[in-house]
Amino acid sequence: MRQILKHFSRRSIIYVILNALLILAQVWLELKMPDYMSQITVLTQTPNSEISAIVLAGAKMMLCALLSLVTAILVTILSAKVAADYSWCVRAKLYDKVESFSLEQMNRFSAASLITRSTNDITQVQNIIVFGMMAIIKAPVMSVWAITKISGKHWQWTLTTAMCVVVLCFVLIICYVFALPKFKRIQTLTDNINRISRENLTGLRVIRAYNAESYQEEKFEKANDELTKNNLTAHRVMSIMGPSMMTIMNAMSVIIYFVGAFIISESVGVQRLTTFSEMIVFSQYAMHVIMSFMVLNMIFIMAPRAIVAAKRINEVIDTEPTIIDGELTVNDKKAVGEIEFKNVSFMYPDASDYVLKNISFKAKKGETVAIIGSTGCGKSTLINLIPRFFDASEGEVLVDNINVKDYKLEDLHNIIGYVPQKAVLFSGDINTNVAFGSNGKGIYTQDDVKNAVKIAQAKDFVEKMPHQYESDIAQGGTNVSGGQRQRLCIARALCREPEILIFDDSFSALDYKTDRALRNALKEETAGTTNIIVAQRIGTIKDADLILVLNEGELVGMGKHKELLKSCQVYKEIALSQLSQEELEK
Repeated sequence: MRQILKHFSRRSIIYVILNALLILAQVWLELKMPDYMSQITVLTQTPNSEISAIVLAGAKMMLCALLSLVTAILVTILSAKVAADYSWCVRAKLYDKVESFSLEQMNRFSAASLITRSTNDITQVQNIIVFGMMAIIKAPVMSVWAITKISGKHWQWTLTTAMCVVVLCFVLIICYVFALPKFKRIQTLTDNINRISRENLTGLRVIRAYNAESYQEEKFEKANDELTKNNLTAHRVMSIMGPSMMTIMNAMSVIIYFVGAFIISESVGVQRLTTFSEMIVFSQYAMHVIMSFMVLNMIFIMAPRAIVAAKRINEVIDTEPTIIDGELTVNDKKAVGEIEFKNVSFMYPDASDYVLKNISFKAKKGETVAIIGSTGCGKSTLINLIPRFFDASEGEVLVDNINVKDYKLEDLHNIIGYVPQKAVLFSGDINTNVAFGSNGKGIYTQDDVKNAVKIAQAKDFVEKMPHQYESDIAQGGTNVSGGQRQRLCIARALCREPEILIFDDSFSALDYKTDRALRNALKEETAGTTNIIVAQRIGTIKDADLILVLNEGELVGMGKHKELLKSCQVYKEIALSQLSQEELEK
């Protein structure tokens, strides 16, 4: 419960206190009704009783019932408001926390699991707040208050009620012990089915192209069957509670009346009437005790999943970001865009070996530094250290002679234009995708967007679209080609007018002509910008001011194109695999 309450806002706590007071009023009204029933019973059995007295007692009983209904409605409204406020607060905390995660932390939780935690898990907790707030407060108060009302009556009835309560507690504990592990498993299986569904939706074209529908269907059915079986097992266990409680409640009523018959038969005169009235009242109070446990039945059904969900939510919220924000702002000094790596090594958490080993180089303002190497040699990892998607395990990454760890992340990112290896577009239009985010320098104008699109060699296809710069872009950019997506991503980076441009294999989907035109445009329009380019094509990087050659995480060559052809065997092998000797010498 503490895991849930820790995220309540001050307003929600006030609502909870008000709710508790209303529930206490409701319990008092409900427990007052058996007293009036006792009066009516005595009056109807007493000779010469006035009808007006019976009607008055009945009217008071009806008023209590009406007021109890009003308080129940108010309790439900306040509970829903508290639950909605809780969901909003926790969802915002989750979103903010995930936004602060490093790439390593994102991979540790997985996107499918984070989606489940932000939706299904929050819904589970929200449901128990709505339905549980009344039950958690009302049931204990009702049962204790009712027991105090019947204490001191005939010990046989008290013993019967106590025995029924003990049996009920035993049933609840047994069900809870057996159901909780299943509900924990259900949440994990929900993550799994979300992951498979997400894979199927994102990879639909590949699945169809390879006729893998039946294979994917089998994967989904296996996950679906496992989730269904766990759900059925858990709910079969929990389904025992309802019939068990009804049986116990009915048995208790029969036993109370059966015992009462013997007690009444042994009474004489007026004592018989008093005992009969006490039996009616006692049975009503005892019924309230059992009904309280029946209300708790609903909570015990929902609580296991809600507890597991709350733990999963808190696991994300309580995770401290591994990337700690610095204190230096770019306003403290003029950004130039100079980059330097000093003996940088990097190892992924829990990995057995370094991905990058002792990397050192310097990129001056306005220079173009290219990085090339075989697949998996650490090229993307190296450039991801500049915007601090990861932090170096050893050594220093400097921007303008200052360690990137000392910058405020927002200010560091303001001077960087980043184009990822996988082109990512967002639902909206071309304007919103190119003028995406903020660079801390002001609002982007339409001219800024057009200029960026022009440099990125995207003007031709953009202006041929039905609504040009206001043309819709589907989620993920699925309504444009791979090369068009890549150029729009490049335009987005250029629109920021950053001091540093990072291209992570961002020209791979472009034809040679467009590639050449784009590099020429970049050279003219971004003369004072430092460019870091990861590429596989020799033609893309051979004009760079400095080329870094990586092999198995180590820097095995550094220099210009012609220098590396003579001094670096790895670079020469890559070059000869793409171009002839004559083409390389041009």
